[in-house]
This record gives sequence, C-alpha cells and structure tokens, in this order.
Amino acid sequence: MLRRTPPALAVALLLCVPGNGAWAGSPGRQVAVVDQASRSVLVLQSAEELMAYRGPDRLPVVWAWSADRAPELADLAPARSWTGPDEAKSRVRQGRRYLLTTASGGLAAVVETATGRVHWAADLGAAANPHSIELLPDGNVAVAASSGGWVRLYAASQGPRAAAYAEFPLPGAHGVHRDARTGLLLVLGDTSLTALRVGGTPAAPTLAEVRSTPLPAPGGHDLAAVSASPGRFWVTTSAGLWRYDPAADRFTAVHLADPAAERDLKSVGDEPGTGRLLTVAPDHTAPCDWCTSVITLHRPEGARVLRGTHLYKARWWSVR
Repeated sequence: MLRRTPPALAVALLLCVPGNGAWAGSPGRQVAVVDQASRSVLVLQSAEELMAYRGPDRLPVVWAWSADRAPELADLAPARSWTGPDEAKSRVRQGRRYLLTTASGGLAAVVETATGRVHWAADLGAAANPHSIELLPDGNVAVAASSGGWVRLYAASQGPRAAAYAEFPLPGAHGVHRDARTGLLLVLGDTSLTALRVGGTPAAPTLAEVRSTPLPAPGGHDLAAVSASPGRFWVTTSAGLWRYDPAADRFTAVHLADPAAERDLKSVGDEPGTGRLLTVAPDHTAPCDWCTSVITLHRPEGARVLRGTHLYKARWWSVR
C-alpha cells in the first residue's frame, strides 16, 4: 500500500481542494473520503450532491486536510509517513470536533477541524502499517496496526507528541472503536473481535482483555458503530458484511442487493436518520490495487465515480 501517486496527478487534484484550515462546512451528513491520489482527507457535500456530481468538474469539497500541508508535522517526515492515508473518522470531545486519521506510511494524527491544529500525532513506522484510530474521552488515542499486529493506547492526553503507550497484541489489527455504552475498546483483527477494558491513568493507561469472539469469516477489516442501532457494530471481512451484537456476542450476516458488493469492503457505515449504507471496495486494477474511484450507496442503491481519486475509505461525517 506504499505506491506513490504520479506527481502531476497529485498536484492537479490538490488544486481542486481547499488547503488545511478552519472548517468551512456545517456539521451534518457530508461524506469524508480518504483519497490516496491527493494524499488528503476530503469532506464532500451530502449524498444527494454526490449523486448529482457528473465530473470532470471540481469535486464538491467543503473541507480538506493533508499532513503534507501541516507545517507542525515536519518533524514526523510526512513525505514518507503520510504515504497511503487509510482512515478518517469524526469525533467530538469537550465540544470540539476532531479528524482522526492514519496512514500506511506510519502517521497517526488527531486534528481539530475548527482550526486545523494537530492535537496529537506520531510516526509509528511503515512496518506497523497503522489502519485505524480512536479518541477516548480522556484525550488518549488508540491505534490499530495491521502489519505490526497490535493495538496501542497512547497517552495522547499528556501532549501533542506523547509517546507512552499500553499495547495489546492482535494479528492483523485493522479496526478500533470505543463502545460508548460500556466504555470497552473493541478491536478487530484477522480472525477475532476482542473487547478490551481501559485501566490505569491517563498518563499510564493499561489494556486488559474482557472477551474475544471468533469472526464468522477471516480477514477482518472495518469496524464501525451502527447508527440506527446504538450498541451494535458493523464488521467487514474479506468475504462478507456483518452486524455484531455485543450483548448476545453474536454476528448476523447482512445482505445487499448485489451479493458481490458484500465482499472485500474497506469501509461501511449507515447514515444517521435514514439508515442508508455507504461502502467502498477496491477495483483491484492498476495503479492502485487496493483503491477505487467509486463510492457506493445502498438502500436505495446508487454509485458515483469521483474521477482522479484513489479512495480507500468513505464515512458519513457526523457528530459521532
């Protein structure tokens, strides 16, 4: 996942998006995409606006962020560590909205969207291949690294470069999400979904396993809350899409109109209020075998090509 975008294409795309800075859009039902072509997280207009988009006009971007345009990250060598951005989440803590993002090149960062300032960041190394990230109520940050085979809870509350962490080994770690109802940290690996209890102090956190449930199929990739059913979670594997109920400790298969659309999903989420699903799956074509330029909606069905992009994930951009 470490190939570089041709410079001419990257520059062309960057000319079409606003630079790092204050949030220009209103909170709501926008869509955030991780675009490896422009090396940016792009927040796009609503699903309706996207379905109306025909290209090749400028993408309907309301806000964008890239480590390449964040001078305060120069010490973390973003030209290298920001290669292959692969995650974007929206979280609100103490009334402030944050972008949570990672990159296969090693960077993990939490960015305040109102100002563009970096709350916390670290270079975890390309060998770790960070794939997902979560912000805890105390300001600490959990990161899942697939090649590293671990989930770490960083004491990010202690400063913007805080490096102390607790570690839990998890082969193929791809997803991490805090269950707001229980306070447990759910972590997704190649073959299991594990619940961890956070202990210790903000300066010296600890992680302890509460339970671990085998996945119904191998290749765990994405983990996200089900907006329409608080307390339940979306889980994607190489071969399918599932809904997980922690209370029953049970997975239920979720079927889409096109069975092929259930496989190899890099991200999934339901729109708050409507339940409409948003997914991204790779095209498996050059020059980015793991990416696509298509975002897909389900229930009702719809798809849109965002020309010139190499999308890895897409998420509803809302308050949680």
